[in-house]
Amino acid sequence: MRTLVHLSDIHFGHVDWATLKPLIAAVHHAKPDLVAISGDLTQRARTVEFREARAFLDSLPTPQIVVPGNHDIPLHNLYARLVGRFDQYKTFISEDLEPFFVDDEIAVAGINTARPTTWKGGRINSGQLHRAHDRLCSAERGQLKVVVTHHPFELPEGMAASALVGRAHMAMNRLAECGADIFLAGHLHLGYTAHTARRYNIDGHSALVIQAGTATSTRGRGEANSFNIIRIDGADIAVERMRWIPAAHVFRRASLEHFRRLDGIWSIAATGTV
Repeated sequence: MRTLVHLSDIHFGHVDWATLKPLIAAVHHAKPDLVAISGDLTQRARTVEFREARAFLDSLPTPQIVVPGNHDIPLHNLYARLVGRFDQYKTFISEDLEPFFVDDEIAVAGINTARPTTWKGGRINSGQLHRAHDRLCSAERGQLKVVVTHHPFELPEGMAASALVGRAHMAMNRLAECGADIFLAGHLHLGYTAHTARRYNIDGHSALVIQAGTATSTRGRGEANSFNIIRIDGADIAVERMRWIPAAHVFRRASLEHFRRLDGIWSIAATGTV
């Protein structure tokens, strides 16, 4: 049994400060075996924002898997954006842009999809894909395999495919060779779950896409701040979405979904709301 807490789009520089202490308390209460943060720790990649992000990460349980988002690259300083790129991120957050975590039950590969040459889009290149493929394929039989990116592999109904991570189909086909089970991402400030088979036609493979909303940003895009608690028990997964309740000053469970894997295919076992 493993518990993952999935946070995304923290956006220091545009944070609702009222959410921070309750969020930290809720994450600790979940007693996670791993905290995964899928990018956009800052709003404009400024030093003060990275310092605040570092303090926030230090307040959370460890171990942690953290990947950058497009907001973690400087925006207005062209030299820093194209040459310095992730210098601030490496100074304050981590020098490792492709973190990897493995234990007896799970293998989790982080992939940096942020690019300085795009405004908000992201992509995966062949080198990154090769390294993630090798890491996940080297995992022991029975270990659940997780990929963490900032940009998503699946989208809500009606959203243009251009919002997908670049080279999504190539990456999905390659990672399916390793039996990737879960794809965690953010970027959209919307929390939802989906099956990869809805978009990617890969024989004998259907993974779960689990999107996190923004945990703390004031830019919720019509959705309350939220984060995910993912409980993994072999071939069974429970996804608990925790939503910010301003009046009560707490994060509370808003929905609970259960999934089960059979012959490499994940399907819904049960779902409900609170």
